[in-house]
Amino acid sequence: MQPDTLLVVGLLFLVLSIPAIVSAWTDGRAPRGAAIVLVWGAGMILYAMRIKEGGYRWSDIPDAVYTVIGQVVF
Repeated sequence: MQPDTLLVVGLLFLVLSIPAIVSAWTDGRAPRGAAIVLVWGAGMILYAMRIKEGGYRWSDIPDAVYTVIGQVVF
């Protein structure tokens, strides 16, 4: 997988895990599945940063997101 795709999918996993963690916490359940998705997303982001030459800067993230969206749509 390309580093941009890994970064965007990892960010998506992180964003989707937050409501699941909050929901499990308010229901009094352990957020096991959401925690696994959170760790998986963080791992994907770290791996993407590691395999991309020079890593990512904060200003590179929107460009990566738009690039991946463009690849999916077109």
